[in-house]
Amino acid sequence: KSSTSLLFRGTVKDFEGFDASSDAQTLYNAMKGIGSDKETILDLITSRSNAQRQEIVAAYKSLFGKDLIGDLKYELTGKFERLIVCLMRPPAYHDAKEIKDGLGTNEKCLIEILVSRNNQQIHALRDAYKDAYGRDIEADIVSDTSGHFKKMLVVLLQGTRDESGVVHADLVEEDAKELYAAGEEQWGTDEATFIMILGNRSVTHLQMVFDEYEKIAEKSLEDSIKSELSGDFERLMLAVVQCIRSVPMFFAKRLYKAMKGLGTADNTLIRIMISRSEIDMLDIRECFCLLYEKSLYNMIKDDTSGEYKRTLLRLCGGDDDLAGEFFPEAAQIAYKMWEISAMSKVQLKGTVRPFVGFDASSDAKALRKAMKGFGTDEDTIISIITQRSNEQRQEVKQVFKSLMGRDLMVDLKSELSNNLRRLVLGLMMTPAEFDAKMMRKAMEGAGTDEHSLIEVLVTRSNQEIQAMCAAYQEAYKSNLEDAISSDTSGHFCRILVSLVQGAREEGPVDLERALVDAQVSNSIPPSHINACNDDSNAMETRFMSILCTRSFTHLRRVFQEFVKCTNKDIEQIIKKEFSADVKNAMFAIVRSVKNQPSYLADRLYKAMKGLGTDDRALIRIMVSRSEVDLFNIRKEFKDTHDVSVHDFIQVLEYKTACLAIESARKSL
Repeated sequence: KSSTSLLFRGTVKDFEGFDASSDAQTLYNAMKGIGSDKETILDLITSRSNAQRQEIVAAYKSLFGKDLIGDLKYELTGKFERLIVCLMRPPAYHDAKEIKDGLGTNEKCLIEILVSRNNQQIHALRDAYKDAYGRDIEADIVSDTSGHFKKMLVVLLQGTRDESGVVHADLVEEDAKELYAAGEEQWGTDEATFIMILGNRSVTHLQMVFDEYEKIAEKSLEDSIKSELSGDFERLMLAVVQCIRSVPMFFAKRLYKAMKGLGTADNTLIRIMISRSEIDMLDIRECFCLLYEKSLYNMIKDDTSGEYKRTLLRLCGGDDDLAGEFFPEAAQIAYKMWEISAMSKVQLKGTVRPFVGFDASSDAKALRKAMKGFGTDEDTIISIITQRSNEQRQEVKQVFKSLMGRDLMVDLKSELSNNLRRLVLGLMMTPAEFDAKMMRKAMEGAGTDEHSLIEVLVTRSNQEIQAMCAAYQEAYKSNLEDAISSDTSGHFCRILVSLVQGAREEGPVDLERALVDAQVSNSIPPSHINACNDDSNAMETRFMSILCTRSFTHLRRVFQEFVKCTNKDIEQIIKKEFSADVKNAMFAIVRSVKNQPSYLADRLYKAMKGLGTDDRALIRIMVSRSEVDLFNIRKEFKDTHDVSVHDFIQVLEYKTACLAIESARKSL
């Protein structure tokens, strides 16, 4: 890491042959008369470093007796004006203004700036704030915040983090044990220990502490923080840990959240693009590609417009989807991500559990009463069915037939309608029956829902797949493998057929074999890696034989070793070397290996974002994961998209039932 940190990683640098007076004259001419030459303004300002821009401001005043920033504000409008004016401010004064404007209303901005700046930048910020506003920034923050959140902000404001790079080996294990004792090991949390260690130790030291912590706790420090802390203090400490791990990765996530979904958080977008353009924008771009399915350049291009867009794209500096490069910084981060994935042992939790005081006869009678006579008591049906485990629902179904001589599924089907009916009937099936039906639906009629086939087969265990195959045979009197073979083709068909065998290995990591598998996966076209020439069929077969048969534990180590021997992440290779359904299937396997709740959270988000809802996908995930890991999916959804599943569900016509499933374990 130290070898790359000395290299220039920004996209904006000093302009060769710079002449402040000439630039001042050019800007004056661009704003003279009616209208302004916006293209000249953005072209000049984005091709000069911030230090050079300050010289231009001084030269402009000397030559014309006018304030350049004042003239730019007058001539330009909207987001373009805001972006250009911010580019003209010295970095410390820009940070000071962002914090001043955000106090009391934008804690995320305050957190972002204080966790990502080094000691020198923090001291410059304090001085700039005092100079610009005649006030002490610490006093203003103290008066505007409270509790442990306030205490940690004050620690960060001192700008006294150890930056020597020295690691005290004897302190690494001690700090890790203290953090564990302060949180996971006791009832309640000793926040002061978290503040002291995370607020003062060096970056290198803390990175080693985090590794040691994972060995002790068998989970990442981030997961512990999420379970032990809350509110703004939780967000602050998570941001600290993320920046200790990788500042570029932290900003890549912030940029994604600023642009995804409806609307853009322009202040966040402007602040990050400006503040990192001369520091680490190249690394941020690579981290963005590593995390998401498109380049930062293309996301900005799709999300903005006009001169505002052109200026941001100049600061971004290039389209990584075209370049296909992968910098060492991003490779190191990818390696670390796989290492964390391999070491963390996340406890999976559903949101629906067995109902205490369960009485199948009582439930059966209540359901019959809810459906008897004119009209249907949907609330009672939802309340009973969503608060019982699947095993209890099967008992209710059996007792209903014994007591009433009626088929509960038939009655529910006739009394309910549309998506509520689909959701309730899905809950009343056994998991295997439900999965079998989802596979049938995915292949029914014109066209095939390939994403559904992939999702089900990638996320089920061997036992679940075998049970699903048996249920499919029972329900449809045909073989699931045969159905897949007749409905799909080529390598995609082969991948699905391999997965539907339910024969994935389940043993621990075999290190020697993992190294061999990583090398085998590395035998791809020399356009990306210097290895042997192979045709695409052989490459797809080789990838399939490893991805579809090895245990998830083993694959985590394979992907880690793959980064080490290629300097690339397996996800990048899959995106570039494969296409269509084969790419989607392999990508889904890799995402599930890395973090299955995160993969399913992404599937859930795609089902609900934009206009209209993919109700089948939403129901499939809510039903099938409600007793497995919906609690974890919900957390990943909030962490990634900054909005809760609960908020998305509110707009659905069958929201009551969905919310009952989603919220069942909210208090835990």
